[in-house]
Amino acid sequence: MIITSLLDTDLYKFTMMQVVLHHFPAASVEYRFRCRTPNIDLVPYIDEIRDEVRKLCQLRFNDGELDYLRRLRFLKGDFIDFLGLFHLNEKNISISPSKKGNGEIDIEIDGPWLHTILFEVPVLAIVNEVYFRNTQQQPDYRAGRERLTDKMALLGAKPEFADCKIADYGTRRRFSKQWHEEILLTLKDGLREQFAGTSNVYYAMKHGLTPLGTMAHEYLQACQALGPRLRDSQIYGFEMWAKEYRGDLGIALSDVYGMQAFLRDFDMYFCKLFDGARHDSGDPFDWGERLLKHYEANRCDPRTKVLVFSDALDIPKVLQLYERFRGRCRLAFGVGTNLTNDLGYQPLQIVIKMVRCNGQPVAKLSDSPGKNMCDDKAYLAYLRQVFGITQLTDDEAECGK
Repeated sequence: MIITSLLDTDLYKFTMMQVVLHHFPAASVEYRFRCRTPNIDLVPYIDEIRDEVRKLCQLRFNDGELDYLRRLRFLKGDFIDFLGLFHLNEKNISISPSKKGNGEIDIEIDGPWLHTILFEVPVLAIVNEVYFRNTQQQPDYRAGRERLTDKMALLGAKPEFADCKIADYGTRRRFSKQWHEEILLTLKDGLREQFAGTSNVYYAMKHGLTPLGTMAHEYLQACQALGPRLRDSQIYGFEMWAKEYRGDLGIALSDVYGMQAFLRDFDMYFCKLFDGARHDSGDPFDWGERLLKHYEANRCDPRTKVLVFSDALDIPKVLQLYERFRGRCRLAFGVGTNLTNDLGYQPLQIVIKMVRCNGQPVAKLSDSPGKNMCDDKAYLAYLRQVFGITQLTDDEAECGK
């Protein structure tokens, strides 16, 4: 059994889920799976994936897990009580071969947002582990350990890197849960203060690590359907987040509509209210420079703000970003696939993204072509028009095909 705890997911799933419970309990959503890696045949593993998902849907939060969640200052008692009754329902997810007949599989998740939000991360972890345990039956863990040792050595190579800290963001694309846990324990023992924590709540609880995370793209995407006006959906999302957390969990995601649209909406009020922002697409150096200038223009000292980098990072890029921005702001780095799936095999670039909310299309307009996901080309074009985004992304050409 791959997933043995409903805590084996990213923290931001719980922080978003609490907002859903308190503000959008009637919202319904649709998610779709995509494998961005070409020429991957997942069809032979459908039965195994279905079996693991069936087991996932039998899990419940136990008393120890609920007690741990109660100790997180930003989670509220009624939400924890709700989790005590919660389980994932198998009727809300379907897994089948793609009609394209090209080896791809279709995973569709439909139902109440409150009851489906926890599917994404464990289902992606299941697909990864099922694929790799069938295609790499004798994993080269020695090579993986050598790579990890080299990464830790880079972080400790110079005294001036002592304050450069990394966190694990790699649950959804890990090689396996066994390897993920070994990685975390190695980083905890080897990096000490330079290891900031993990997005994985289960391993944070099990190994005394700091759980990390705030919001993901699906939250701001859903606000396209839930807010009063599409043009104000990003502002609405930030306001509802602040209403729920009252200044806690103050890292805003910046790339649902691209950086230009983010900066237009992230005015002086939000600059002062939120602790910082997270980068997840586009050029990270350009993003950082633009954000620091934006803080200065809005009378905020950038040195008090956190820039979180989390897009396809490896350790050399972490160090380059650290050298560029250290002393100019506070820094955080979330490293995913490069930590948890670097044994010498090509990782799967797989995602599950929200495509509809309350029957309406939703989408993101990433600063990186290829990271968007939408099944309605007309809506994507309309979204570009509403937010004044002129560039055409690769996904707009693919959307609706």
